[in-house]
Amino acid sequence: MDRSDILQTFDRQMRQEIEFPDMCKDILSWGVRFVRPAPGMSIILYYELDEDNADQAIEDQVAYFRQVNQRFAWKVFDHDRPADMKTRLTRQGFTGDDLAALMVLDLEHAPGSLFEPVQADIRRVTSADQLDDVVKVLETVWGGNYNWVLERMGNHLKIPDYLDAYLVYQDRQPASVGWTYFYPRSQFGQLFGGSTVPGQRRHGFYTAILARRVQAAAERGVRFLTVEAGSESQPILEKNGFWRLSEVQDFEKEQL
Repeated sequence: MDRSDILQTFDRQMRQEIEFPDMCKDILSWGVRFVRPAPGMSIILYYELDEDNADQAIEDQVAYFRQVNQRFAWKVFDHDRPADMKTRLTRQGFTGDDLAALMVLDLEHAPGSLFEPVQADIRRVTSADQLDDVVKVLETVWGGNYNWVLERMGNHLKIPDYLDAYLVYQDRQPASVGWTYFYPRSQFGQLFGGSTVPGQRRHGFYTAILARRVQAAAERGVRFLTVEAGSESQPILEKNGFWRLSEVQDFEKEQL
């Protein structure tokens, strides 16, 4: 597959056909909307609009979510149309999150180093009582409150073959975390997390968890891994065979 083929397959499988177990999927005439129960964030994941109907579509979604009293985000990829969608959303009161790179790894051409035995103390998260350490890492790295992880990921761990989560321990303390979601009938696995506490960086823990997730994906027969990567993660991912497929930004509408 070339870049264009992969991007088309990604849009179809990961934005149009995808299903989430804890969200209601609405097929609109121009796109796909997922609604999560409050206080979770709902999302417009896919859209096919143009200069003539984009503003009306945005207004309609603001009205819909105002009626149901829900926060929501509009996910905008750089290859989406119309090209000025970010400007249109900003004009209607949306706030853009940090820009991220949509990166992809073709497991058929992944570096051999990712398939070597991992030396770090990596433990797979298999039950909800282990999620306290996931929260501890995330709150140390990013600040804020991540207690929502306990319920959401706890429920996801009960779904067979859906979520793989891993923790690295150093001196018996959680040091790094990362997880992968797998979707039925999709060639893609989706990476999340990728966080290491400040005092434990430069020990290769990020790469160790990445390698473990790559190996698990390969065992499942998944062809591609994707991740929305921030600026700090991108160089490590590029070093390990990932390349930029597009760019993506979430535009949130909280005040309805």
